[in-house]
Amino acid sequence: MPRRCTVCDHASRDEIDRALVAGESFRDIAGRFAGLTPASLHRHRGTHLAAIVRKARESDEAARAGSVLDEVRSLHARTLRILASAEAAGDASTALRALREARGGLELLAKLLGELDEAPTVNVAVGSDWPVLRSTILAALEPFPDARAALSRALAGDADAR
Repeated sequence: MPRRCTVCDHASRDEIDRALVAGESFRDIAGRFAGLTPASLHRHRGTHLAAIVRKARESDEAARAGSVLDEVRSLHARTLRILASAEAAGDASTALRALREARGGLELLAKLLGELDEAPTVNVAVGSDWPVLRSTILAALEPFPDARAALSRALAGDADAR
Protein backbone atom coordinates (compact mmCIF):
# COMPACT_ATOMS: atom_id res chain seq x y z
CA MET A 1 0.00 0.00 0.00
CA PRO A 2 1.43 3.42 -0.92
CA ARG A 3 2.55 5.71 1.84
CA ARG A 4 0.31 8.68 2.73
CA CYS A 5 1.57 12.17 1.88
CA THR A 6 2.94 13.75 5.06
CA VAL A 7 2.15 17.24 3.76
CA CYS A 8 -1.48 16.38 2.93
CA ASP A 9 -1.87 14.92 6.43
CA HIS A 10 -0.13 17.85 8.16
CA ALA A 11 -2.23 20.08 10.45
CA SER A 12 -0.78 23.20 8.76
CA ARG A 13 -1.33 22.04 5.20
CA ASP A 14 -2.98 25.27 3.99
CA GLU A 15 -0.10 27.36 5.29
CA ILE A 16 2.43 24.95 3.77
CA ASP A 17 0.63 25.06 0.41
CA ARG A 18 0.66 28.88 0.48
CA ALA A 19 4.41 28.83 1.18
CA LEU A 20 4.98 26.42 -1.70
CA VAL A 21 2.90 28.53 -4.08
CA ALA A 22 4.78 31.65 -2.93
CA GLY A 23 8.01 29.93 -4.01
CA GLU A 24 9.65 29.54 -0.62
CA SER A 25 12.46 27.01 -0.55
CA PHE A 26 11.70 23.44 0.47
CA ARG A 27 14.43 23.63 3.13
CA ASP A 28 12.93 26.77 4.74
CA ILE A 29 9.43 25.29 4.80
CA ALA A 30 10.65 21.97 6.20
CA GLY A 31 12.49 23.89 8.92
CA ARG A 32 9.31 25.68 9.98
CA PHE A 33 6.99 22.67 10.07
CA ALA A 34 7.72 19.54 12.11
CA GLY A 35 7.75 16.17 10.37
CA LEU A 36 8.46 17.46 6.85
CA THR A 37 11.49 17.04 4.64
CA PRO A 38 12.45 18.94 1.50
CA ALA A 39 11.83 15.71 -0.46
CA SER A 40 8.30 15.31 0.93
CA LEU A 41 7.53 18.92 0.04
CA HIS A 42 8.90 18.40 -3.45
CA ARG A 43 6.75 15.28 -3.97
CA HIS A 44 3.66 17.03 -2.60
CA ARG A 45 4.15 20.07 -4.82
CA GLY A 46 4.64 17.89 -7.91
CA THR A 47 1.71 15.56 -7.35
CA HIS A 48 -0.95 17.07 -5.13
CA LEU A 49 -0.38 20.81 -5.22
CA ALA A 50 0.12 20.89 -9.00
CA ALA A 51 -3.50 19.87 -9.58
CA ILE A 52 -4.79 22.49 -7.13
CA VAL A 53 -2.63 25.23 -8.67
CA ARG A 54 -3.68 24.18 -12.17
CA LYS A 55 -7.37 24.46 -11.21
CA ALA A 56 -6.76 27.86 -9.60
CA ARG A 57 -4.95 29.11 -12.69
CA GLU A 58 -7.78 27.88 -14.92
CA SER A 59 -10.24 29.71 -12.70
CA ASP A 60 -8.11 32.88 -12.81
CA GLU A 61 -7.78 32.60 -16.58
CA ALA A 62 -11.54 32.21 -16.94
CA ALA A 63 -12.07 35.29 -14.78
CA ARG A 64 -9.51 37.25 -16.81
CA ALA A 65 -11.09 36.11 -20.06
CA GLY A 66 -14.47 37.25 -18.79
CA SER A 67 -13.10 40.67 -17.85
CA VAL A 68 -11.32 41.00 -21.22
CA LEU A 69 -14.55 40.10 -22.98
CA ASP A 70 -16.45 42.67 -20.89
CA GLU A 71 -13.84 45.30 -21.73
CA VAL A 72 -14.03 44.57 -25.47
CA ARG A 73 -17.83 44.75 -25.32
CA SER A 74 -17.61 48.08 -23.51
CA LEU A 75 -15.20 49.49 -26.10
CA HIS A 76 -17.43 48.26 -28.91
CA ALA A 77 -20.47 49.92 -27.32
CA ARG A 78 -18.53 53.21 -27.01
CA THR A 79 -17.50 52.95 -30.66
CA LEU A 80 -21.11 52.49 -31.70
CA ARG A 81 -22.13 55.56 -29.65
CA ILE A 82 -19.43 57.63 -31.35
CA LEU A 83 -20.60 56.34 -34.73
CA ALA A 84 -24.21 57.32 -33.99
CA SER A 85 -23.11 60.75 -32.78
CA ALA A 86 -20.94 61.36 -35.86
CA GLU A 87 -23.75 60.28 -38.19
CA ALA A 88 -26.22 62.55 -36.41
CA ALA A 89 -23.79 65.48 -36.72
CA GLY A 90 -23.16 64.73 -40.40
CA ASP A 91 -19.44 64.17 -39.73
CA ALA A 92 -18.69 61.62 -42.44
CA SER A 93 -14.95 61.43 -41.69
CA THR A 94 -15.47 60.53 -38.02
CA ALA A 95 -18.34 58.20 -38.93
CA LEU A 96 -16.11 56.27 -41.35
CA ARG A 97 -13.35 55.94 -38.74
CA ALA A 98 -15.91 54.80 -36.16
CA LEU A 99 -17.27 52.26 -38.68
CA ARG A 100 -13.77 50.90 -39.20
CA GLU A 101 -13.26 50.63 -35.42
CA ALA A 102 -16.70 49.03 -34.98
CA ARG A 103 -15.82 46.43 -37.59
CA GLY A 104 -12.56 45.69 -35.80
CA GLY A 105 -14.34 45.44 -32.44
CA LEU A 106 -16.95 43.13 -33.88
CA GLU A 107 -14.26 40.93 -35.40
CA LEU A 108 -12.42 40.76 -32.06
CA LEU A 109 -15.63 39.89 -30.22
CA ALA A 110 -16.36 37.14 -32.72
CA LYS A 111 -12.85 35.72 -32.25
CA LEU A 112 -13.10 35.83 -28.46
CA LEU A 113 -16.49 34.12 -28.54
CA GLY A 114 -15.28 31.47 -30.98
CA GLU A 115 -17.79 32.55 -33.60
CA LEU A 116 -15.16 33.34 -36.23
CA ASP A 117 -13.40 30.34 -37.70
CA GLU A 118 -9.94 31.41 -38.82
CA ALA A 119 -8.74 27.95 -39.76
CA PRO A 120 -7.44 27.89 -43.31
CA THR A 121 -9.64 26.22 -45.86
CA VAL A 122 -7.97 24.14 -48.52
CA ASN A 123 -9.94 23.32 -51.61
CA VAL A 124 -8.50 20.64 -53.82
CA ALA A 125 -9.96 20.41 -57.27
CA VAL A 126 -9.28 17.24 -59.19
CA GLY A 127 -9.04 18.31 -62.77
CA SER A 128 -9.09 16.40 -65.99
CA ASP A 129 -5.31 15.95 -65.72
CA TRP A 130 -5.67 13.57 -62.75
CA PRO A 131 -5.90 10.30 -64.74
CA VAL A 132 -2.72 11.20 -66.65
CA LEU A 133 -0.93 12.23 -63.44
CA ARG A 134 -2.04 9.03 -61.68
CA SER A 135 -0.76 6.87 -64.54
CA THR A 136 2.55 8.75 -64.62
CA ILE A 137 3.09 8.30 -60.88
CA LEU A 138 2.22 4.59 -60.98
CA ALA A 139 4.51 4.10 -64.00
CA ALA A 140 7.37 5.84 -62.16
CA LEU A 141 6.88 3.39 -59.29
CA GLU A 142 7.24 0.31 -61.54
CA PRO A 143 10.73 -0.47 -60.14
CA PHE A 144 9.27 -0.32 -56.61
CA PRO A 145 6.40 -2.82 -56.56
CA ASP A 146 5.67 -2.49 -52.81
CA ALA A 147 5.45 1.29 -52.99
CA ARG A 148 3.37 1.08 -56.19
CA ALA A 149 0.93 -1.35 -54.57
CA ALA A 150 0.66 0.77 -51.41
CA LEU A 151 -0.01 3.92 -53.44
CA SER A 152 -2.55 2.10 -55.59
CA ARG A 153 -4.41 0.90 -52.47
CA ALA A 154 -4.27 4.38 -50.92
CA LEU A 155 -5.67 5.96 -54.06
CA ALA A 156 -8.44 3.39 -54.12
CA GLY A 157 -9.35 4.40 -50.54
CA ASP A 158 -8.13 1.26 -48.78
CA ALA A 159 -7.79 2.29 -45.12
CA ASP A 160 -5.24 -0.48 -44.46
CA ALA A 161 -2.86 1.09 -46.96
CA ARG A 162 -2.15 4.00 -44.60
